[in-house]
Amino acid sequence: MILNKSLQEWKKEFPIIEDLISLKETFWINNKLYSTDEVLKNSSITMSEILDASKRLERFAPYISKVFPETQKSNGIIESKIEKIENMKKVLSEKIEKNIEGTLLLKCDSHLPISGSIKARGGIYEVLKFAEDIALKSGKLHLEDDYSILASDEFKKLFSEYSIGVGSTGNLGLSIGIMGAKLGFKVTVHMSADARQWKKDMLRSKGVIVKEYEDDYSKAVEMGRKECLLDEKAYFVDDENSKTLFLGYTVAALRLKKQFEDMNILIDKDHPLFVYLPCGVGGGPGGVMFGIKSLFGDNAHCFFAEPTHSPCMILGLSTGYHDLVSVQDFGIDNKTCADGLAVGRASKFVGKTVENLVSGSYTLSDEKMYRYLSTLADVEKIFLEPSALAGFKGVELIENSILGKKYLEEKNINPKNITHLVWATGGSMVPKEEMEKYYQKGKE
Repeated sequence: MILNKSLQEWKKEFPIIEDLISLKETFWINNKLYSTDEVLKNSSITMSEILDASKRLERFAPYISKVFPETQKSNGIIESKIEKIENMKKVLSEKIEKNIEGTLLLKCDSHLPISGSIKARGGIYEVLKFAEDIALKSGKLHLEDDYSILASDEFKKLFSEYSIGVGSTGNLGLSIGIMGAKLGFKVTVHMSADARQWKKDMLRSKGVIVKEYEDDYSKAVEMGRKECLLDEKAYFVDDENSKTLFLGYTVAALRLKKQFEDMNILIDKDHPLFVYLPCGVGGGPGGVMFGIKSLFGDNAHCFFAEPTHSPCMILGLSTGYHDLVSVQDFGIDNKTCADGLAVGRASKFVGKTVENLVSGSYTLSDEKMYRYLSTLADVEKIFLEPSALAGFKGVELIENSILGKKYLEEKNINPKNITHLVWATGGSMVPKEEMEKYYQKGKE
């Protein structure tokens, strides 16, 4: 029994569960998609909070530029490029035997400085906010100061009195660990069984404590939370419930809007934006999506992408039960090559926040992610980790599946006018030998 219902009752009420259990690639369109204005009016997150988060990152830019030389070109602003990937578009068109009509773009969060993944947005932001709160409270920092002073021994000594903990499948741990250790915090990352060894090694090389668990992501989070509760000077970055983390991700949309303007890309009712976001527990993709919907409204259509073995968000959204159900409840093993997406239970906070904003969600096999990986490397010379390729399947589904075509018809959208944005979430920090293994697996 799952929540006092038999498996047969679940399948009868939510037929999609049959497909999820059989690990079939599944495409779900949200029938509870409401007007963006209506949803935002009742949301607990406001545009003023998004703008506040953006200003905080600007205050920290001088510090970031000083301690991470790779950010000097961008004056300490952590941002990624948008690439037009015409060769990949051609290959995808050949694969589905139909010309992809819209414009195909790649958002390269895979190459964000400092920690090389989308987590450099939310994870780093939450650490910075914690540091700012401590520094302001101490009276040693004022809002109008040049924040590069935070690199001094005086502030490192202040931050060393505090510790930060987080549970992670890998990339969030990297972003928290690298930034936290740089500021001077004692950082402990609780890693789930599916986390890659190189990510653990990198964290340890930065002076971060890494604790490993044989269980999955949920256990790592639970243990991290418990440990932090024992120390009054410990701060837990809660990937499942953190509004601060979520706000860090939303800032991406402000930057995206400016990038589109600089590239002369028009987004309006007749020229819609379709965004495909790899999804684990939901914080990163949920925050980015919330920001995008806040800025582009109903002209933006966002879809989550998940592995067939870890479809926690599609399960939570389609049933409306969010974190009350896990994929393991239904016999799905939560084992996938996409370590950043290996999550069995979705965030209740994110699910509830975006349930009337997200256009849909879909799953794809690990094999498909590997095939996209080697193809993108061959035709565009862009190398990503497996989970970061999940967005490409969405482009095919929108332009070439029955459900996708129906969605476009109902919204009166001409596919020729779509800007498809595949959000690449990680990959630039993967060691060369590891990336070669991924690539060869894709070729096979």
